[in-house]
Amino acid sequence: MTYKESSYVSKPVDVNGNVAYTKEEDAIWQALITRQQKIIQGRACDEYVYGLKLLNLPQDRVPQCHEVSKALHEATGWSLEPVPALIPFDQFFNLLANRRFPAATFIRTRADFDYIKEPDLFHEIFGHCPMLTNPAYAKYVENYGNLGLAATPEERIKLARLFWFTAEFGLIQTLEGIRAYGGGILSSIEETVYCIESQIPERKPFDLLDALLTPYRIDIKQPIYFVINDFNQLYQLIEMDLMAAVRQTKNLHDHIPLHAC
Repeated sequence: MTYKESSYVSKPVDVNGNVAYTKEEDAIWQALITRQQKIIQGRACDEYVYGLKLLNLPQDRVPQCHEVSKALHEATGWSLEPVPALIPFDQFFNLLANRRFPAATFIRTRADFDYIKEPDLFHEIFGHCPMLTNPAYAKYVENYGNLGLAATPEERIKLARLFWFTAEFGLIQTLEGIRAYGGGILSSIEETVYCIESQIPERKPFDLLDALLTPYRIDIKQPIYFVINDFNQLYQLIEMDLMAAVRQTKNLHDHIPLHAC
C-alpha cells in the first residue's frame, strides 16, 4: 500500500533491470531471510511455504526484481514491478489489476531491522511474493486492483481495510491449526510469533462486512486478525458484488478500534 511519509529512497534500476546493492545491504538481506525462515516454520501456511520454495530466493544477496518475476510469471502470470518509495493509489491499483506487484527497491537499515513502517523490498518479496504463486490468492489480488481503480476515495478506505486484514495480516485455519498467510505478518519476526501464539489478540472468523468496518493501525502489533477457512473463501469474493458490500458500509458505523480501548 502507499504511505504518506517515507525516510527511505528507492534505488535506481539500470537498463538491464538490476539495482546495485551494497555489501551491507546484501548482508542485511542475508540476516533477515536466515532469521525469518526459521521463525515461519510451523506458523506459515503450506501454500506460502510452497511458494517460497518456488521462488528459490538467494540467501546471500538481495534478489533482483526480474529474478523474482520469472518464478512468479511461470506460476501465475504475475511479476514484480520496481517503484519509487511512494506511489499514488491509482498507480498501486493499476499495477495489481495488471498482475504486477509494486516493490520499492530499498531494503531497511539495521536501525529498522526488527520493524519498519515502510514496505521495503524484504517485506514485498519475502512477505508477499510466495503467496502470489497461489492461483486463487493471485486472482483475488488482481481483482482487488480492478475494484480499487473504479472506487471512490471513500470506498478505497474500506478496500484498504480488506487488503490489510487479508493480504497483509490474514490468518487461515488448517488441519494443523491457525497459520499465517499475510505478508505483513510473515515478514515480521515479532508478528509471526505473536499472531499465532499470543493470548492477547482476538482471532475472528473472516466476515466481509466485519473486516470493512474494522479500523487498523500500522505501527503496532495487531489487536485483531481475521481467519479464513481456505483460499477459495478469498476467491469467492471475486464472484460476488464486493463493492455492494463496500457501499453498504456507508450506512453503518465503524467498530470501536480495539487499539483505542
